[in-house]
Amino acid sequence: MTSQSSGTRGAGRYAPSPSGDLHLGNLRTAILAWALARGTGRAFHLRVEDLDRVRKGAEDRQLEDLAALGLDWDPPVVRQSERGDAHRAAIARLAEAGLVYECYCTRREILEAPSAPHAPPGAYPGTCRDLDEPAREAGRARMRELRREPALRLRAEVAEWSVRDRWAGEVTGPVDDLVLRRGDGVVAYNLAVVIDDADAEVDQVVRADDLLSSAPRQAHLAQLLGLPEPVYAHVPLAVNGEGARLAKRDGAVTLRDRLARGESAGDVVERIGDSLGVPGCRTARDVLERWDPDSLPRGPWVVDLPS
Repeated sequence: MTSQSSGTRGAGRYAPSPSGDLHLGNLRTAILAWALARGTGRAFHLRVEDLDRVRKGAEDRQLEDLAALGLDWDPPVVRQSERGDAHRAAIARLAEAGLVYECYCTRREILEAPSAPHAPPGAYPGTCRDLDEPAREAGRARMRELRREPALRLRAEVAEWSVRDRWAGEVTGPVDDLVLRRGDGVVAYNLAVVIDDADAEVDQVVRADDLLSSAPRQAHLAQLLGLPEPVYAHVPLAVNGEGARLAKRDGAVTLRDRLARGESAGDVVERIGDSLGVPGCRTARDVLERWDPDSLPRGPWVVDLPS
């Protein structure tokens, strides 16, 4: 299902990974992203983030499920895997500015290396940042033995960066020398999402709050590339009764699971509306018309499903 853009400057988006069916938490975030975009006169785009795990048929099923809930979007649907030229051009721009270097570290070495004080677990400690040429040649030889390319990392110019979030307020987070292109030659998520959002004129990013910690890194990268920083709006996660992130192992958590148990798409939207304090919604349009963004619950959505 699609609708034509109103022509209003700016856009929102929803960007699922085609690794399986969307669960209720994913669907809730999609409805909120759509409602915030449509409610502020923005276009709304769908982008399939297919650089990693792809399950055959998952993209079509996801789009069908979103349409069943009443979401529409402005064409075309973009696939991240088809945007390689734009991603490589961005890395080239950063390299020309002296902001890219090769990294020869393995994942294990990064995790086991001592990190800087106050750095988050797994933050890159800068091992390869200032190697001399003989050390770089040794690193390249090692990568050849491992049949991998050196990763490309950003030479970050700050240790932290602040962003403004629609619900979380001002958020300051660490910025390390993040990966731009992985050792398998695939562009990294943090770069791809910044370039893809900017090229689609996305200026409103609504997504789950487990990605809030990545916003400062992405905003700094956008600044280095001369791109505008979007307005962020991170939505609390959906969790099970034990407080863990909702997942397939928690039972009938997808739209198709619920349909197989006799519920309708309207019943699923109503469940999502209840979680937002707007009972009785049967379509995404009902949520758009009745939901006040300022009333979004700040805590996680505990999903309690009948079997």
